[in-house]
Amino acid sequence: MLVELGHYALILAGVLAALQAGFGLFGAQRRDGFLMAFSGSAALAQTLGCLIAFGALMHAYVTSDFSVQNVWQNSHADKPLLYKITGVWGNHEGSMLLWITVMALFGAAVALAGGRMPASLRARVLGLQALISLGFYAFVLLTSNPFTRLTPAPIEGRGLNPLLQDPGLAFHPPLLYLGYVGTSLTFSFALAALLERRVDPAWARWVRPWALASWIFLTLGIALGSWWAYYELGWGGWWFWDPVENASLMPWLAATALLHSAIVVEKRDSLKRWTVLLAIIAFAFSILGTFLVRSGVITSVHAFANDPTRGAFILGLLAVIVGGALLLYALRAGSLDGGGLFAPVSREGALILNNVLLAVALVTVFLGTLYPMFLEAMGLGTVTVGNPYYQATFIPLLIPLVLVMAAGPLIPWKRADVVSILLRLRVAAVLALAAAGVAYAWGEGGPILAPIGIFCGCWLIFGAATDLVDRLRGPNPWARWRGLPRSALGAVIAHAGLGISIIGMSGDLWQQDSIRALTPGQSMSIAGFELTLDKVEPVQGPNFIAERATVTIRSDGKIIATATPSRRKFNRPPMTTSETAIRTNGLRDLYLALGDRDAQTGAYALRVYYNPLVPWIWGGAMVMALGGGISLADRRLRLGVAQARPAAKRVGVSA
Repeated sequence: MLVELGHYALILAGVLAALQAGFGLFGAQRRDGFLMAFSGSAALAQTLGCLIAFGALMHAYVTSDFSVQNVWQNSHADKPLLYKITGVWGNHEGSMLLWITVMALFGAAVALAGGRMPASLRARVLGLQALISLGFYAFVLLTSNPFTRLTPAPIEGRGLNPLLQDPGLAFHPPLLYLGYVGTSLTFSFALAALLERRVDPAWARWVRPWALASWIFLTLGIALGSWWAYYELGWGGWWFWDPVENASLMPWLAATALLHSAIVVEKRDSLKRWTVLLAIIAFAFSILGTFLVRSGVITSVHAFANDPTRGAFILGLLAVIVGGALLLYALRAGSLDGGGLFAPVSREGALILNNVLLAVALVTVFLGTLYPMFLEAMGLGTVTVGNPYYQATFIPLLIPLVLVMAAGPLIPWKRADVVSILLRLRVAAVLALAAAGVAYAWGEGGPILAPIGIFCGCWLIFGAATDLVDRLRGPNPWARWRGLPRSALGAVIAHAGLGISIIGMSGDLWQQDSIRALTPGQSMSIAGFELTLDKVEPVQGPNFIAERATVTIRSDGKIIATATPSRRKFNRPPMTTSETAIRTNGLRDLYLALGDRDAQTGAYALRVYYNPLVPWIWGGAMVMALGGGISLADRRLRLGVAQARPAAKRVGVSA
């Protein structure tokens, strides 16, 4: 009964989305206060319907209701409760229901928190958000219904992909979806501004919190996905330029550019057309990522579906949504004036250079991801685009981007003196060069990109520290600290966080690895550590059987740790996974993966990686997200700009 209730609630939510779109857009066009207010009520009711539908599907998973086809295909009775819950979005149909629910939640957030927005802008944003949702409602209800029944009901389910039965993958998709769908809201703000023919500092102030929230969730989602790939797949790496990894990186790059571009609109009333276009592009790449994951055009451990029909639907949806947005942009962007003038060497100029480099980096990743698929689709052969391509194209773009990023906050608006900026950064430059020199000596030369990366990371960190010190310089630093805007403090922390991550990425270039076939009692060495395989024993898990090794790690003859890598064998569905063991001290990881047993010798393959500074990658990402959260807590961003209220008697509904 709950399953049918969830299905009907989803249909009702789709009807309410249509009403929200119609009343919001028509009401804003007619300046009808009642209709504009109704769009907000419809947004709240639509969200309630989505939550009921999502709750009904989750109940079916938790109770192992295998009469629901989606539950039968992706769960079984012996699965731990956590993975029964997270199995709701560990498949195509459930993940799309999560997508719609998050879209509805963002719409409800605008309805509840947008009381200070102009009524027509809020109504148009809500209407456009619902209009986008309608395409996804049609997609789910027509091609990907998560509530389809099976008759008769099977006794047991097939089970969830064992690779997805992991805490990292339990929370990675919701975070990414919050980021993806957050770009849909900035997209709606951009189109609403085009419809109103008004992009100004007030509009930028309204857009920035949603762009920032989207960026935070994308940062956390990408970092968590990278961490999962690092410890779960047993390949020893943290990023593989997989098409699905790129699918999340591309909207992150666009959202980063949008954040910085919106600052110029807010502060200087410039870059209006470019900022609106970035908002469109960011959501376009979010939908493109959805297509890549679900179309069957790629093979990846992340992919949810291999159904070209459903992929074609998303591709059509992408064409309609983005094509319509670009058409509106072409018709209306010319009415947006260019704003104030500024010199090339200025804060505006630095932010423009930041945007150009991010845009070119985005195009680089886009070409590297889509070019092999295009060639294969045209029957022109198979090409693999991997790490060498990105090292030759993407990384050279990041170096000037980082150099400018450290200096940007110190550059005045309108016009600046290059010499004075460099003088203010002289201490940061000396410290960064010293760190790079130490790294070069420690690595005994090694890959030249490693010390260059160390320099860039330290340059960002010390540059951010210089910015903070400058802001606090004066007769009363404590008073200046208390008056420091949270958005400025958050930017300092986020820039430093990126520097930390860059240092971690650079350290990984010094990675060492070794693989040996060992029987219990035998040892191997790597990077000054001796590892002894003590034993391998069977272990019974809740829904798997494992072979677990015990490895003693010694340094200078002293035991410093014990690691227990294992291999798990699942029955539903049949699959063997590698469970790595990672021993870290914050400055390096010792990473162990257990391989197969040789039937003749009884030896087990043990692969060991020595990964310097790798923990800094995810630590830096957390610091970046923290900086974003501090910025989001800035009162100016939370309240936005109140609309002007005439002193005379007001007509209609107040915003």
